[in-house]
This record gives sequence, structure tokens and C-alpha cells, in this order.
Amino acid sequence: MRNTTLCFLVREEEILLPLKKRGFGINRHNGYGGKQEEKETITAAAIRELGEEAKIYANESNLTKRAELEFTFPEKPEWNQRVHIYLLEEWLREPQETEEMRPMWFHKTQIPYAKMWPDDPYWLPHILGGKYVGAKFSLGIDQNTIISQKVEIYQQDPFLATMQS
Repeated sequence: MRNTTLCFLVREEEILLPLKKRGFGINRHNGYGGKQEEKETITAAAIRELGEEAKIYANESNLTKRAELEFTFPEKPEWNQRVHIYLLEEWLREPQETEEMRPMWFHKTQIPYAKMWPDDPYWLPHILGGKYVGAKFSLGIDQNTIISQKVEIYQQDPFLATMQS
């Protein structure tokens, strides 16, 4: 199962949910992220992806890990991934549109879940509310059907030991 990152920029009562313009997840709102490269920490991968997809700069120390989600696709196992999810409240420069992503800010009470991945409503509100999430989802080939799910909500950070893995 490959490791990937997903980073959500937040400010006051807003969250940045850029629109994916190409590739896996096209036409969905999501965070910034991608695959961890060989010999790269997961936090370094998150910072690199922010630079590539949003043209912003941030320090790894400003990332707050809030969730770790496992996704399996029984009909496409090459899509299986463990996603390390971070919130970021401090960065340099305003996010820019790139070939891959178009930045769009939303009030935290007006998140466009209908235009996001089907699992997002099960965990995103919890991390925005200050909690931590560990979850497993199995998705259908259509990428819209949740076959199975297991979601655990934590009050305290269960990820401290895995921050740099």
C-alpha cells in the first residue's frame, strides 16, 4: 500500500478545497497532496506537493497530522493507498492555480461534499473540529461507492509516533 499525503489549508473559518483539474480525482474538491517518493519523509512529501500544486511554501513543523486513512479498491489494487492528512495554518504566498489544481476557499459550514470524495463527510468535519481520525474505506471501481468503512475518532493525537514515517 503506497503512502500519500493530503494537506488542507485553513484560515479562521475557511478551508481551501482546490478543484482537481486532471488525473486521479479529476473534477473533485480536495486538499493538496500526492505520493511519497523514495527516501522522502511523509511530511517532506506534503511540503513538496504544496509547492508543486499550489506554489506555496511552508515548514514541516507547521503541519498538524489529523488523520490517517487507508483506501482499498478491490477491483483496482494498484490504487490502494494510506493517506496521511494534515492541516496547515501558516504558509508563505497565496495559493496559485496550477495545471493540476484551482484553489477555492469555502466557509467551514459550506463544504461542497457533493463534489468531493464520498468518504470525506465521514472524517473531514471531525478533523476540522479538532479531533483525530483513523479510518479504512473500500471503494468501488466507480470511485463513488463506499463498499465498506471503519472510522475511529480520537480526542488526543494518536499519530505522534508516526509523524516522520
